[in-house]
Amino acid sequence: MAKGYRPVRRDQPFLLPPDMREWLPEDHPVWLVIEAVGDHLDTSALHALRHTGGPGTAGYDPDMLVSLLMWAYANGVTSSRRIEQRCVTDVAFRVVCGGNFPDHVTVARFRAALPGVVERLFAEVLVLCAKLGMGKLGVVTLDGTKIAASASKAANRTEEALRKLAAETVAAHAATDAAEDELFGEGRRGDEVPADAVNPATRDERIARALAELEAERQAGEAGREAQARAYLGAVESGEPPAGPPPAAAAVAAAQLRLDRAVAEQQAKVAAWQAQRAAEDAAGIKRKPGGRKPFPPQAHAGVAKARAALERAKARAAEAERKAAAKTEPGPVRNITDPDSRLMPLRGGGFLQGYNPQNVVSEDTLIIATELTQDTTDTEWFEPMLRAAEDAAALITAHHPAPPSGGTAASEDGIGLFLADAGYCSEHNLTTAGPDRLIATGKHRDLEHAAVGAGTGPHGHGEATVAMAARLATPEGITAYRQRGHIAETPHGHLKHNMRFRQLSVRGKPKASAEWRFACTVHNLVKAITTGHLTHQALTALAS
Repeated sequence: MAKGYRPVRRDQPFLLPPDMREWLPEDHPVWLVIEAVGDHLDTSALHALRHTGGPGTAGYDPDMLVSLLMWAYANGVTSSRRIEQRCVTDVAFRVVCGGNFPDHVTVARFRAALPGVVERLFAEVLVLCAKLGMGKLGVVTLDGTKIAASASKAANRTEEALRKLAAETVAAHAATDAAEDELFGEGRRGDEVPADAVNPATRDERIARALAELEAERQAGEAGREAQARAYLGAVESGEPPAGPPPAAAAVAAAQLRLDRAVAEQQAKVAAWQAQRAAEDAAGIKRKPGGRKPFPPQAHAGVAKARAALERAKARAAEAERKAAAKTEPGPVRNITDPDSRLMPLRGGGFLQGYNPQNVVSEDTLIIATELTQDTTDTEWFEPMLRAAEDAAALITAHHPAPPSGGTAASEDGIGLFLADAGYCSEHNLTTAGPDRLIATGKHRDLEHAAVGAGTGPHGHGEATVAMAARLATPEGITAYRQRGHIAETPHGHLKHNMRFRQLSVRGKPKASAEWRFACTVHNLVKAITTGHLTHQALTALAS
């Protein structure tokens, strides 16, 4: 049985009360959580934060609090007040607390300290799973999911609305200051609060931050479009424009440049012909018949074509302006409750106020790498998650148990095949260095239909995309890619359905990232328990 938690003096083990060990059977999973945390995870970083001296009572044992949070999240309890209540009413919670009754403030403060230590905790659990023989790396998948933020869509505001709120705030503060100066005297309010009791994350500050982010995003977008337009126009002037349509901001100017060049070239031809004729007449040279005079610019077909292209560009620009003026949908928005969260489009339609976590999952559905992102799309996260997966694979392989005599080590060559859906498809992601991969170039059912029908894959794409589409159309590609769904989606289903972790309970990306990573840590620990890898006998063998 687990030796339990330790008191302030680390050399004196603190055992659970003897009668408490009779409350639950020995095979109850809560004992495995307690034993795994207390004896096999390095929680020294959390112990360093513990209050052990000076005035006041010593802080609760961090091992107990980690076990409590893990057990709570595994059972779908994320509210600190609900955790406090369950510590009194639920037998398993009372056992994991070891007879202590931490209140919700203690739980919330302890969870607030996770951003600095949760990455190490995630790695510790991953190493424990690897030592137990988990972490199959033959087929590894990458997939994103959407998780709701602790904020409402109704709290989103456009830049114009944020400016209005900020102006109203300034006016309200000015009026309040004037009234208090008149009542209490200048510089005094009459009920001053100590500086350390003031909450810095005020609504006014969130509004100011959201407004600043929107302004910065708009300015960066405008600067990027202007730079792209300048680069394109420079290429047109040099006579080497890039392939493809021009940027919208440069379309009219580029068409005008092409027209001016066509007119100048034709005028030069006409002037050269006239100069040649004048020179021949002055020299008395008899001209041979033929030698048609070049058309003037206004009658030349090339100039007419360039002029028509300019008119079309102007018409498209005018239509774009008309649509922009008639647009009723709001532009970019920021949330004044959690400015780091974003409106995430959902597959079935609609939007979710939240984040877009990226998970790399092993063949036995362990989450081996994870990252909480603000991006609404997945493409840019393929390479960072691939690198994180390679690091995790090296960590897992290094801690896998030694193979039996005459056998070979599992996953000795790292990741075998890396699978991702069409949201990650790009020429860069298909060609970047790393393990063998299959990235869908479209919906998988369409790819399978193309394999048995007349389809030939995507058109107008790069060579790597066309080659990948051809590979996915083969029987081997179809069979291999079919593994992606159940591997990638199983952890998401477990987190959201079994653990009921559908919404974050903290705000701001650092805290939200820590909570998401902690939930993934709990998923891995629960997976080890439910698959029978993490047992009392296995932990005892590791400790020996």
